[in-house]
Amino acid sequence: MNSTLILNAKIVNEGTVTENDVLIKGQHIEKIDADLQSISANKVIDAKGKFLLPGAIDDQVHFREPGLTHKATIYSESRAAVAGGVTSFMEMPNTIPPAFTQQLLEDKYQIAAKTSLGNYSFYMGASNDNLDEVLKTDTSRVCGLKIFMGSSTGNLLVDNSKTLEGFYSKFPSLIATHCENEPTILRNIELYKEKYGDAITAKMHPEIRSEEACFRSSSFAVNLAKKHGTQLHILHISTEKETHLFDNSIPLKDKKITAEACIHHLWFNDADYDRLGMLIKWNPAVKTAADQEGILKALLDDRIDVIATDHAPHTWEEKQNNYFNAPSGGPLIQHSIVAMMEFYKQGKISIERLVEKMCHNPAILFKIENRGYIREGYFADLVLVDPNSKWMVNKQNIVAKCGWSPFEGETFSSSIDATWVSGHLAFQQGQFDESQMGQRMTFNGK
Repeated sequence: MNSTLILNAKIVNEGTVTENDVLIKGQHIEKIDADLQSISANKVIDAKGKFLLPGAIDDQVHFREPGLTHKATIYSESRAAVAGGVTSFMEMPNTIPPAFTQQLLEDKYQIAAKTSLGNYSFYMGASNDNLDEVLKTDTSRVCGLKIFMGSSTGNLLVDNSKTLEGFYSKFPSLIATHCENEPTILRNIELYKEKYGDAITAKMHPEIRSEEACFRSSSFAVNLAKKHGTQLHILHISTEKETHLFDNSIPLKDKKITAEACIHHLWFNDADYDRLGMLIKWNPAVKTAADQEGILKALLDDRIDVIATDHAPHTWEEKQNNYFNAPSGGPLIQHSIVAMMEFYKQGKISIERLVEKMCHNPAILFKIENRGYIREGYFADLVLVDPNSKWMVNKQNIVAKCGWSPFEGETFSSSIDATWVSGHLAFQQGQFDESQMGQRMTFNGK
């Protein structure tokens, strides 16, 4: 059986940092101890001075396959994930065609089984007319149901109140929502068109997709979940006002209503539109510095539970269009851990909390089996971070297929040294080993 011995690592796990050795055998962590140097292994890595973290679990990505493969593929973006220390991802249903049937959902799993370097799961998609199909979902093998309660492509917007009641009352597992109130956004668009015509800029995006639009939808979703006892997870919180919808008085494992913060809403604010324009056009929009600070505060006091990316690549050419033709979204997954390491170095978050929000909490929230922690018997999903290895993001080192990043020109002070996926050393010092693919995640008690 293939084995790897990692020596002298600063292991960040379950609220502590301890210097220990880790023995990997096959796909799993065999032993964690202070002195394993006498054990023979096929590969030995001295991790002195480096942090060993559980692989990050990103609960919101868009890898664009099938149907939008000019932007990205499961293969290309799983490589970007692994290069960034993200060993597991949960991908969204807004592909072409959308994952509205069990067969279309299974088709994505079949693609991933052959091409994904990271571990994977795919959300079932909700529409106004597929409740019966949704209820066929095997929740031990599918991460959850995604409902777009704000505008999206095709018929992904679910705005039929009777259908929403059906999903919230009958789906037996986690429902993840994109919350923006569509009538509010459409009203704002008309007002801005009347005032500015075709001269609408990226800086107006958070005024069009406003705080009001977000709060109206998020508060409606929370009230609906409370009414039906639904397990609700609201994605990419973008306003300080929304953070007060969530509770921090009970442990995550007992929460029914939870929330996610994304890297871009923590890193950027509306002052950055002057510099980056459409490159930081996301839905929901990047908003004010006060919103940015409020989201971080809610993350630290446990009103917000998870850090993710909403990795959603578009081509460079698409992003050069005017406001109404430039799509929302951007690539982030390769840089999520190193970006949060900057927050750690600035004293904004401890490294233990970083691991809690990016690794442990997604595993708790989704009830992922045997991942998200550095524990004996668990899958060896691990990332070795060098905290003293500066590098600058440029087109040559961007792995995502789109070839650009809003972080271009940014110098990060930490780098991803190595990433193991189920015991396989998939990435080390810029090089990939694609001889083994990732695995389909499974879920317990859902």
